[in-house]
Amino acid sequence: MSSAWLLPEHIADVLPAQARHIEELRRGLLDVARGYGFELVMPPLLEHLESLLSGTGRELDLKTFKLVDQLSGRTLGVRADTTSQVARIDAHLLNREGLTRLCYCGPVLHTRPAGLSATREPLQFGAETYGHAGLEADLEIQDLALDCLRSAGITNVILDLGDARILRGLLTGSAMDAARTADLIRALAAKDAPTLSGLCRGLPDDVRRGLDTLLRLYGGIEVLDVAERELPDRPLVRAALSELRSLATRLQHAHPEARVGFDLADLGGYAYYSGARFAVYTGGCSDAIARGGRYDEVGAAFGRNRPAVGFSLDLKELAALVPPRRLAAAIRAPWGESEALRTAVRRLREQGETVVCILPGHEHEGQEFDCDRELVAVGDQWVVRGL
Repeated sequence: MSSAWLLPEHIADVLPAQARHIEELRRGLLDVARGYGFELVMPPLLEHLESLLSGTGRELDLKTFKLVDQLSGRTLGVRADTTSQVARIDAHLLNREGLTRLCYCGPVLHTRPAGLSATREPLQFGAETYGHAGLEADLEIQDLALDCLRSAGITNVILDLGDARILRGLLTGSAMDAARTADLIRALAAKDAPTLSGLCRGLPDDVRRGLDTLLRLYGGIEVLDVAERELPDRPLVRAALSELRSLATRLQHAHPEARVGFDLADLGGYAYYSGARFAVYTGGCSDAIARGGRYDEVGAAFGRNRPAVGFSLDLKELAALVPPRRLAAAIRAPWGESEALRTAVRRLREQGETVVCILPGHEHEGQEFDCDRELVAVGDQWVVRGL
């Protein structure tokens, strides 16, 4: 027998201490993004399903909760990711000619959790740049991702690079349907050589050799040397490897504290990304704490196909990895309606202090806030003194 107050599986309340921790992180990340010139947008939690699942959003179909709008009778979707919404804002509401930098932070909802202990209601923070096709935009997004993590207290990171164009280049001219391609991507990600071999039957010899080589292409900068020697000489492959080398070199110079690695067989989001992609890993977390890359096709479904690059992370996951900041000390004050007392409390709060007024009958209860001072009457004045 279930209780009415029990929440659905993988959905949880966020209680005061954790909520404060998450909110402090949220404000910090938005301040970092603002410092880069990113403007905050707040897309709606739900919209028409065909808009949410347009273009690259199609891969979110199984993750998206669907419901019927009682006003229009149309099917709505609760967003499972915010990127397609931001692309719609860029294409239809802002419609700027030049560069646009946008950031966001809000809940998304998934029909199924990503893991056994994962939430189905991540708090997604992200940033996106539209309108610049050069590597400068990729580098800025990667800089921003690492600076956001550093502002949260995470400095021991590995930034893993890959590129969707490598597989596309290898498969150019090969007859391979979407289902077989999806199986191929899963085999590559799992480093499953027997399955990969079976999926490669009928492909040209150089393609088969190239796909087999991808299984071994993970590690440091030497991975690119091996890839340049052993992968088929295709234009898309050459362009991807050249840009990965440039990104790695510049990243290592700008962020010497970060380790840069490669896994050219990791093709997560293959249908989504159009170029270089990255994932950031840190100790204490088996999965990436942040993911991003270039997705130039994201705006095509909205009639405005222009360069785009961005990243996102789950603030709830981030909060679980970072110890909370020490709670700022507060001032304990008596409850009263005298003008002098109310004026003193108001002035302290305007100065940024937390003033906890003790309501009648609750004088001996423990407080969530660490009060190290108290507001007391000294003659006709209210003064703060230490406890």
